Amino acid sequence: MEKGTLVEFRLQGDRRLGVVDRPDGKSRWIAIDERGSTHSLAPRQITYQVCGQTYKPPEIPQFLAEVQTYLDPASLEVAWELLVESGETVNPAQMAMLLFAEQNPPQCYAAHCLLSDDKLYFKQKGDSYEPRSAAQVAERKHQIEVEVNRQREQQEFLARVAQAINGEAVEWSRQDRQRIEMLEKYATLLVESVRSGVTPDSLARTYAPPASVVETMNTLGRSATPQAAFQLLVDLGLWSVHENLFLRRSQISVQFPTKVLEVAQQRMDSPPPDVDQRLDLTYLKVYTIDDQSTSEIDDGVSWELLADQRQRLWIHIADPTRWLVPEDELDLDARRRGTTVYLPTGMIPMFPSILATGPMSLLQGKVCCALSFGVVLDESGAVQEYSIHPSLIKPTYRLTYEDVDEMLELGVEGEPEIAAIANLAQRRQMWRQSQGAISINLPEAIIKVQDDEITIKVLNDSLSRQLVAEMMILAGEVAGHYAQVHKIALPFRGQPQPELPSEEELIQLPAGFARACAMRRCMPKSEMSITPTRHAGLGLATYTQATSPIRRYADLLTHFQLKAHLRGETPPFSGEQIQEVMLSVTSATQEATLVERQTNRYWGLEYLRRHPNHVWQALVLMWLREDSRLALILIEDLGLQLPMVFKRGVKIGEQVSVKVSYVDPRQDVLQFQEVTYSEAQQAAN
Repeated sequence: MEKGTLVEFRLQGDRRLGVVDRPDGKSRWIAIDERGSTHSLAPRQITYQVCGQTYKPPEIPQFLAEVQTYLDPASLEVAWELLVESGETVNPAQMAMLLFAEQNPPQCYAAHCLLSDDKLYFKQKGDSYEPRSAAQVAERKHQIEVEVNRQREQQEFLARVAQAINGEAVEWSRQDRQRIEMLEKYATLLVESVRSGVTPDSLARTYAPPASVVETMNTLGRSATPQAAFQLLVDLGLWSVHENLFLRRSQISVQFPTKVLEVAQQRMDSPPPDVDQRLDLTYLKVYTIDDQSTSEIDDGVSWELLADQRQRLWIHIADPTRWLVPEDELDLDARRRGTTVYLPTGMIPMFPSILATGPMSLLQGKVCCALSFGVVLDESGAVQEYSIHPSLIKPTYRLTYEDVDEMLELGVEGEPEIAAIANLAQRRQMWRQSQGAISINLPEAIIKVQDDEITIKVLNDSLSRQLVAEMMILAGEVAGHYAQVHKIALPFRGQPQPELPSEEELIQLPAGFARACAMRRCMPKSEMSITPTRHAGLGLATYTQATSPIRRYADLLTHFQLKAHLRGETPPFSGEQIQEVMLSVTSATQEATLVERQTNRYWGLEYLRRHPNHVWQALVLMWLREDSRLALILIEDLGLQLPMVFKRGVKIGEQVSVKVSYVDPRQDVLQFQEVTYSEAQQAAN
């Protein structure tokens, strides 16, 4: 190239012009731009050479101004229409003649600029450009339109994000919801952080965020990590700072499908015909006994003195199958759910609430459909005779456990039935113990959260709870025995015989919770089978769950089978079908149990976080890892069982005073420190 040749080159991606001044070594050239800056250019860096005349660096701005008058991208479409049919290739000079009827340096360079910047009509082939086909241009126009719309939607979304962060009301579009859903899915990875024990930043490196999440977070100047996505959703007012990520990460559906709700309403408006011959038991005094907050009331008890002076217990169980048909929409949705989910913040019912808390429940003062188990016990507490009936009952009293405890303590003469049922429950418990039943009593924490206020109630064993538990176990034994005698396939429950600690081992532990904990460690899990098997923990030869059909699908399945047989029909499910159904139900209930446990732990830790200076009295229950002094402690005032690392040697069953030194509920991190007696006294004062 001769001195003064005007060339185009790229500097950090930008188009620049320079005038060749001199060679630089064997193959490079020194070019000077309009600012007087010099550039050493290799041949591959030079993208265009202006031919026809030479220039000086100060003349570059005037040249560019002249070129600018020809830079109309729309003119390329005209040229493309002329060339597309023939497919003829053109170089910048030929395009200049076609567009401007001149081939002077400004027009040729303008044609080069138009062609090299064009992404729609032409594609480069060497030094020439080939027109794209009509189909290719149409597809590219579509892609460009899609991208323009995407960019517009993104900007509109970001504008609404800014409004929401400022506390303004926002109506999210469908596209917004899709972006938010991606943010939500990514934010729930914080659960994986807890499970795997890695930091959120490490987690972000393991799980690459979706492109839409990266784009949104980067545009907002936030890092694309699960923690940052979670915080953005909180800032937008879409999530609470205490959002239940365990629930969101699960397959548990919080809402019912529209079709299920429609069917539920249809059943309310037009109840299906009752196919059962029901025994009228409305003459009985029926007590339902539950916690105050219980809304699905699925069991009640009665006592009846027979003509021969024998006593008959009645256990009445709600009859949701009255409103169902096997494998209809309601039944299949309940099967998918498997169970009602109980969380500190509220419950997620197995059936729509209009049914579950309405006609399916045993409501005080209303005639209700039930499945009633009538049982006469012998003097030892064993079942002497029983019968099972679809029934009509009219619950007389809705009582809480506290009501019943008070009635038993005061010996209320107006309700002798309660005392009679309690006496039979005690007889029944003693009989089960004689059959090898294993009683393990540990306090349980019931955590409730309302309006961001956390309350923890310790659920200890009481006469009223023992009464209800014994009646439910009795109904389960009777249901299981009936099915065994009549060869009805049910989801029977069994438990292998545990290898409990020896008397010598137990006597070395303080009586009470430490011993109970040692026994609990040895208890095997219960098992489901379509054939009856012994339940070692309950001390029963056969047992099935039948007392919570509104809340547990396995119990509902038992009702379907028993009621069909009582009508003289073939049960709707074969043994193989029950096994198949229970596989999916068991999976769903295990997930629900895990979410319940994780959520309760989160709120338990949050409660401790809000009481950082409180000194708690705790009991050392057991070693988790004795070599590292990691023990399980029971905070007795809260009923919480939590791990703690001790700095000294402690004994199982020892009472200790502790306070929280660090807690992070979201990361599931908790550290206690032991408090001396004097420090505990000082804190109390």
